[in-house]
Amino acid sequence: MTPLPPGSTIGILGGGQLGRMLSVAAAQLGYHTRVLAPDQEAVAAQTASSFTRADYHSRIVLDEFAAAADVVTYEFENIALDPVVYLAAKVPVHPAPAALGIAQDRAQEKQFVGELGGRTAPWAKVETLAELRAAVAEIGCPAILKTLRLGYDGKGQVRITTPDDVPAAWEAIGSRPAILEGFVTFSHEFSILLVRGRDGQMVSYPPPWNEHKDGVLARSTLPAPAEVAACWGEAAALAGRIADRLGYVGVLACEFFAGRDGPVFNEMAPRVHNSGHWTIEGAVCSQFENHIRAICGLPLGDTGLTAPSVAMENLIGHDADRWAAILAEPGAHLHLYGKETRPGRKMGHVTRLGR
Repeated sequence: MTPLPPGSTIGILGGGQLGRMLSVAAAQLGYHTRVLAPDQEAVAAQTASSFTRADYHSRIVLDEFAAAADVVTYEFENIALDPVVYLAAKVPVHPAPAALGIAQDRAQEKQFVGELGGRTAPWAKVETLAELRAAVAEIGCPAILKTLRLGYDGKGQVRITTPDDVPAAWEAIGSRPAILEGFVTFSHEFSILLVRGRDGQMVSYPPPWNEHKDGVLARSTLPAPAEVAACWGEAAALAGRIADRLGYVGVLACEFFAGRDGPVFNEMAPRVHNSGHWTIEGAVCSQFENHIRAICGLPLGDTGLTAPSVAMENLIGHDADRWAAILAEPGAHLHLYGKETRPGRKMGHVTRLGR
């Protein structure tokens, strides 16, 4: 396969911070980036070579976008599938639309991973209140009710503590198709960040221990505790099977629980991931650069650590107001995303390298 030469244009669907950091990585390797997003505030436009603000469903816009790009990728998984399929008929799109389709449907995702030998929480798809009552009776409480689609950062999720909570939980998610997941006993949450190239070569990063607050990632730490390290090999092997089955190209993030019997798969994201932001300074080659390398057909980069320990902290809402103090810290690397401050919003992150 012929690598895409520097000077080529990478199309990016989505205007958020992941697209912003992908554009920076692409520019360092000599590529141009063209971002397409409908958002009025598209922070990726601040670092991209060009930006088009338009709806993803406009065929005229998509035709122009495909004609201007040598390869297309996306920076979040809640983009509508139809425009991605349409683009894939005109220009190479990585990861392929099939990965996006599976990641957008929690039931399909769980079934797909189970068929590959992955261990998941007990779950059931529910489309009516009656089905939810039956699922609670079978799986038990406590449990988590999650919308089938469009859930992220704790949104679209409701805890069910007792069967009496069922009607309110069903109403809270808008009475929409969902899955019910039983609770899993685990010690830590972690993620596998795997990169697969166009030639099928794969590399993965050491797994970070991920700590969440109110459903949002708060901190990723390496090296991870022993319980996570013990799950690393099995979890990475499952991620590799997922990537191979999908013919995946790019960075694939898979979230896991470190369970008593081994890793328990939680969910996948067919893109670069918040739990991999530490790789910008904490790894020899960042997840963003490796994604660009993969989709352009370049050799994949070294995923080794650059320091004995690494910690990434998300800056949520007014946490970003601490920017001056963070900049004064030795060994701290600040990234601000250029967003308007709102409570609960990811405004940036800071990575600290330990000696």
